[in-house]
Amino acid sequence: MKKIVFLLSSVCWLSLSGCEKDLDQTPLSSGSTPTFYQTQADFDQALSAAYAPLVAYPTRALNLSETRSDNIYGVDDLGVRDWAPVNNFSTALVNNPYVAEAWSGNYNGIFRVNTLLDQLANNGGVVADAARTRYEGEAKFLRAFYYFDLVRFFGKVPLIDKALVPAEVAKVPRTPVADVYNLIISDLQTAIANLPASYDGSVTADKPNVGRATSNAAKSLLALVYLTRSGPTYGIEGPGLATNEYTKALPLLNEVLNSGKYSFLASYPDIFSYTNENNKEVIFDIQFLSGGAGLGSDFPGLLVPDAYFTALKIPFASGGLEIRPIANDLLNSYPAGDVRKTFNFAQGYTSTTGFKETRWLMKKYLNESARGTTRTDWGINWIVLRYTDVLLMKAECILHGAGGSQAEVDDAVNRVRTRAGVTTKLTGVTLPQLMEERRRELAGEGSRWHDLVREGLVLTTINAWIPKEDTRNRMSRNVDANQIIYPVPQAERSAAPGLYDQNLGYQ
Repeated sequence: MKKIVFLLSSVCWLSLSGCEKDLDQTPLSSGSTPTFYQTQADFDQALSAAYAPLVAYPTRALNLSETRSDNIYGVDDLGVRDWAPVNNFSTALVNNPYVAEAWSGNYNGIFRVNTLLDQLANNGGVVADAARTRYEGEAKFLRAFYYFDLVRFFGKVPLIDKALVPAEVAKVPRTPVADVYNLIISDLQTAIANLPASYDGSVTADKPNVGRATSNAAKSLLALVYLTRSGPTYGIEGPGLATNEYTKALPLLNEVLNSGKYSFLASYPDIFSYTNENNKEVIFDIQFLSGGAGLGSDFPGLLVPDAYFTALKIPFASGGLEIRPIANDLLNSYPAGDVRKTFNFAQGYTSTTGFKETRWLMKKYLNESARGTTRTDWGINWIVLRYTDVLLMKAECILHGAGGSQAEVDDAVNRVRTRAGVTTKLTGVTLPQLMEERRRELAGEGSRWHDLVREGLVLTTINAWIPKEDTRNRMSRNVDANQIIYPVPQAERSAAPGLYDQNLGYQ
């Protein structure tokens, strides 16, 4: 099955936007598009361009979710690394490049979507009806995706639902989280109505290849939105609104699980195999293609330090990277015989100088024999939503009283554990136990921090974890609710002085 990658050449996007330099403005809003949208092929290229900002999502998940959580003890050894203050709960993150990228990268995507939707409304007559319906569904799925990412990391953000010029953007303040969610939910409902349940692999105007958003992907994301909104507020303007919408999420999850489009793979490693992409477990993923054409992923190459590749005699240029060790607390949580531990992580390496690194590092998604031309050129797709994630979200809804039974919860968790080689069956699974199983299952997939926040566990968990894990005394010893979300990047506040208030607790 052919892999589709949603990246365009710089020439294509320059024709769409007028100037790539303008796309660096934040929020992104300066494209000039009056002459581009003349044919259906133009719209198809613009839709591909709207997918392109997703390529940064895996690295963002590593830097701002995994590293922030109790999965990784990411202190620096050899110098100041940009991930260290994220790991350490520093209050001086307003100029951190990872935080800035999360804001600008998502608004890049939102600008592209808004431009496409505006032009679809104005010039969409050149597009066949079926394709026009699908384009709107895919575009609104993507806009919801980008805004949901922003809300989970920043809380209030400017709500921009059409393409604006910079002078107009400079007048849009941060919008209450509830209002941003209203757009997210509306967009996903449109996506559910407009999109097919799956694609068959052919590539035509009305039947694109796999990798694009489907109605099932939109249902899965909408269910996660309802779960997230239902989480506690912590007294901050963050992603949780305490809305208790578990009964809205559960039917969506059941529709996906019962659709017949996906299944529970028998082998955990097979889910992430380079030769088994777009498998039956995958509901939505981000597509990558190695080969030196600029379509590969940098994520696998960021998981391990330079010395790791050197030890294997892989001639990658130095990236200045050092190890981000896996937390001992996570490693020790895996039961005996759990294949997920040995697949997801590896214990150290021996450098060419004879130095033995004994700490554990992330190996999920990393297959050295399938490497591309550089350490930023890996061909493995990155899974955003998968069957097991949805299955465990269903158990979460049940435990919150949305319907179903304890037996269904226990069965879901035990199916996951049995596949991993764990023989001990659990009964009466509680929410904390479910979250720990999600932690073991989804390690490295960007879920852990958001899971803790959603379930009201983040402060107690992190504040109990730090004294046990922080052997180098680098981390804040009293993480508070203000640190659940990140600060508005200083570049945004400087670009429009007085427009954006800062999240509390940040310098």
